[in-house]
Amino acid sequence: MEKDIKQQIIYGKNAVLEALNSDREIDTVFVLKGAAPSNIVAAAKKRGVVVKDVSEEKLSAMTGNSKHGGVAAELCLCEYAELTDILAEAEKKGKPPFIIIADEIADPHNLGAILRTAEAAGADGVIIPKRRSASLNATVFKTSAGAAAWIKVARVANLVDTIKTLKKHGVWVYGMEADGVPYDITDLSGAVAIVVGSEGFGLGRLIRENCDEVLSLPMSGRINSLNASVSAGILMYEVVRQRSAKG
Repeated sequence: MEKDIKQQIIYGKNAVLEALNSDREIDTVFVLKGAAPSNIVAAAKKRGVVVKDVSEEKLSAMTGNSKHGGVAAELCLCEYAELTDILAEAEKKGKPPFIIIADEIADPHNLGAILRTAEAAGADGVIIPKRRSASLNATVFKTSAGAAAWIKVARVANLVDTIKTLKKHGVWVYGMEADGVPYDITDLSGAVAIVVGSEGFGLGRLIRENCDEVLSLPMSGRINSLNASVSAGILMYEVVRQRSAKG
């Protein structure tokens, strides 16, 4: 099944503009750096679609055609949810919200692994930023083993604002960093959102400042950090363990 999942790319000014003017879910619009068609950029921004400047070589490789018209678009393999959809999912289950926030996870394999674990652990949804993050592309879908089709993923313009909204809904937000409080002495059985920092830089400064608490995992070996998806998985199942213990 996974071998049949392919990146859905359309290209050419007319094709991309028509897609933007339709109800089709579009992940990203790619435009030739220095020669972006202004009407397509305007249409993409109006819909809130991410626009990325790329080189001639990148566009040609992406489309498999040198006659791409300076623009291409990647269609979504799954529809993005809204934050309200994720909160509603928790309410439907009759349980406190259990949410994962991926703070600029750029590696699609890491994001896919996080989605796979989040779905298996029973999380209500995953939140990603529109900028500087992997999206629901073919690689993420494959790595998630199809979990991307089942778990709700919200793509937001501003993670800090989203965290503040979650707090208004009674959700406690926990970041993950090496200098945090030991995760196993923290009560994670209530309404929680776990923030996973980027692979190279960890939590963004404003993200960390808006977390209720920062947690850490014990490191006894020579390596002082874990892969982002591995760290996220450990903490997700700590939430599962504590919730199960409380019944």
